[in-house]
Amino acid sequence: MTAVLILVVGIVLLGLGYIFYGSWLAKKWGVNPDRPTPAHTKYDNKDFVPTNPAVLMGHHFSSIAGAGPINGPIQAAVFGWLPVFLWVVIGGIFFGAMHDFGSLFASIRHGGRSIGEVIKDNIGPKAYKLFVIFALLVLILVIASFTSVVASTFQSTVDANGNPYDFITVGMDNASGNASTATTSLLFIVIAIIFGYFVYRRGAKVGPATVIGVIGIIIITFIGLNVGINLPRTPWIIFIAVYITLASLLPVWILLQPRDYLSSFLLYGMMILALVGVLGGSWNSNFELEAFTGWQSSSGYLFPTLFITVACGAISGFHSLVGSGTTAKQLNNERDARPIAYGGMLIESALAIISLCAVAYIWKDYADGTTVVPTAVFAGGLSSMLGTLFGAGAQSVTYSLLILAVSAFCLTSLDTATRLARYMFQEFWMKPGESIKDMTGARKVLTNPYVSTAITVVLGVALGMTGYAKIWALFGAANQLLAALGLLAVAAWLGKIGRNNKMFYFPMIFMILVTLTSLVFTIKSQITAIIAGGTGLAWCYIRAILAILLVILAIDLVIEGSKALAAQAKAKKAA
Repeated sequence: MTAVLILVVGIVLLGLGYIFYGSWLAKKWGVNPDRPTPAHTKYDNKDFVPTNPAVLMGHHFSSIAGAGPINGPIQAAVFGWLPVFLWVVIGGIFFGAMHDFGSLFASIRHGGRSIGEVIKDNIGPKAYKLFVIFALLVLILVIASFTSVVASTFQSTVDANGNPYDFITVGMDNASGNASTATTSLLFIVIAIIFGYFVYRRGAKVGPATVIGVIGIIIITFIGLNVGINLPRTPWIIFIAVYITLASLLPVWILLQPRDYLSSFLLYGMMILALVGVLGGSWNSNFELEAFTGWQSSSGYLFPTLFITVACGAISGFHSLVGSGTTAKQLNNERDARPIAYGGMLIESALAIISLCAVAYIWKDYADGTTVVPTAVFAGGLSSMLGTLFGAGAQSVTYSLLILAVSAFCLTSLDTATRLARYMFQEFWMKPGESIKDMTGARKVLTNPYVSTAITVVLGVALGMTGYAKIWALFGAANQLLAALGLLAVAAWLGKIGRNNKMFYFPMIFMILVTLTSLVFTIKSQITAIIAGGTGLAWCYIRAILAILLVILAIDLVIEGSKALAAQAKAKKAA
């Protein structure tokens, strides 16, 4: 019964936040439906393309979701369900959704340029350079991690008896889960290209095309469950590298946008299954997860660990790069910004609450180490709920479908991150007012789309094949620091144009304190490990150095931003 109450109360609160707080923000910031967006004023049929809001919502939501709103709440559940629930709801409404909405809106009003360009115009060129370097490091780490994760969900070399699979295996009993996921994902790419061609080149209506696309998803899912493509890890990494390169370079309407849009229906379907499971299958279950387990757990202290671990379900800096990197270039009308950015974040918060319900349902298995991988916990918990309603057969099938949906979203976040890294790398070499056409000499080479994509893909994939896991612990703090800087950028811009920006102050300061505290703990732990000696000292030094650099970067950017905000306040007072 507790799971049902948690889910219902959470969805109601998130809905009220969208209706009241989201509308208030749009009014205070001056959202204007009559003002042309960059998708129209800079239309190039490649990056700047006016897009149906439903299609763009699918792209945006698929890009920001990934596995974040699933992994974070499950890992943070060691503190109890109440802290996670409160952070997801309060953070989602007043931190994350405002951050995403503000980042997208600021980018629109800056010609569809990135949040880094917003910083350049409203804080200064020094802050901009520091931010871009920082954002690129985060994106390369995202590419590295998601390349590794997706390759792991695709690879399949031996069966349960240790015998090698054939390249193609047919039959649900013969095809492994990973091989089936790989097959479905490949077919998904084909469907996306066909969808994009007929909608954008043959004039097909989005509604009928979507219905046909969803039917296609059902068909390829059935095929994937029965036909497996078996390859070891390295060939899949090479394939992923080629795919994300193409996704970064091709016009958005060919691959990136339609694939993300159609992928969103997998997530919507996954969330419907989850809702049915929680609402129908957990009424008579024992909710074994306590409301609060204490201020400290095996993961660390509640502050800052909770606010670092639960990122995508509450607030995530990666979202500001998505909103200002791809979504802003495709927004058809400013009125669409609130449902896509603010609403998209709240849907993600709802998914985080569902993930919390899933881990609570099988808490014994999670606590004793029987099932610990977040994706397996999520699929296992929800499929168990559905199994109580529809039987063991439904539990097995829905488990596979849930794993497939999560894997699909890792790939959509990966291709978007690659395109964003290409944008950021190109922007780094350009001066204010310049475009790629204005480049000469070395800058012309470095800003070339093919060169910039190749550099980011090679760096990301190489790190994914080697040592990204060694520094992954820093990603949470880096991502939340990026969120704080996104809030700072939008606050500085709104203050500069005379709009109300006071709502950004507390979330911004809170996230800065969270990330700095986390980084200080990391530095302390690495220094302790170095003093103790032993193996792996090189990585201890690397992590300590990176954490120190992030602290210095954060303090420097905060000082620059504070100067800008103070100057605005002084000018306003003088006026």
